[in-house]
Amino acid sequence: MRKITDSICSPQLRENTKLVLRLAKNDFRTKYAGSYLGIFWAFVQPVVTVLVYWFVFSRLRSGMIRSVPFILWLIAGLVPWFYFQDCMNTGCNSLIEYSYLVKKVVFKIEVLPVVKIVSALFVHLFFILVVLVMYTVMGYMPGISAVQIIYYTFCMFVLTLGASYLTCAVAVFFRDLTQIISIILQVGVWMTPIMWNFGDFNLSPSLQLIFKLNPMYYVVEGYRDSLIEHHWFWERPRQTLFFWITTAVIFFLGRKVFARLRVHFADVL
Repeated sequence: MRKITDSICSPQLRENTKLVLRLAKNDFRTKYAGSYLGIFWAFVQPVVTVLVYWFVFSRLRSGMIRSVPFILWLIAGLVPWFYFQDCMNTGCNSLIEYSYLVKKVVFKIEVLPVVKIVSALFVHLFFILVVLVMYTVMGYMPGISAVQIIYYTFCMFVLTLGASYLTCAVAVFFRDLTQIISIILQVGVWMTPIMWNFGDFNLSPSLQLIFKLNPMYYVVEGYRDSLIEHHWFWERPRQTLFFWITTAVIFFLGRKVFARLRVHFADVL
């Protein structure tokens, strides 16, 4: 954990904090440049998705899940997934999109995946606020355990940063990786699981274990623990340990691959 934090807070990133924030803000604005409603679309799409899922699944099932209405249970899982999905899609293309910066010898290209993740964080923070308001308005005011959403957001930040270092480095040489990641994410939303609950199916212990190997299972359940069950992350020591071991492996593998391939980026791009 400490090594991961040290890597994230490396001198290169600390020295370029203002640059990262400036590029992230610019990335957020330019993502929807040219459309009449601009950044409004960054918020509309997730909201419409939630409403569609709510309508469809409310027809398939009704009642309460873990003592809260289905929409509250659903959105607690969708919001972190939206952030993860956005980070993985945009992080993979970060070097390709900013190829003109990659070719500049003096530019620290390590910050480019961070820019994409911070840019996606703006929308995520907004939707966390929306979730807290929804829970309060519907009579399920979040308790003090909701503060650990900050911790689980940090978990996703580290996980997606490591994965982005790995995928963006490979995507420079293998452009089809972007499409592969999109397919994996389409399957992943069902494998996490977000749309359905383990308690609804009689799954074997081995099958449940396979689902729990997904790092995002830990995060999604963490959001629901924070908002619904009021459990703390240290109450799940084995899952917490497994998540950080898995994340550490992904992070350091991503950094190593990125460092190994970076000398070739400018030639290929």
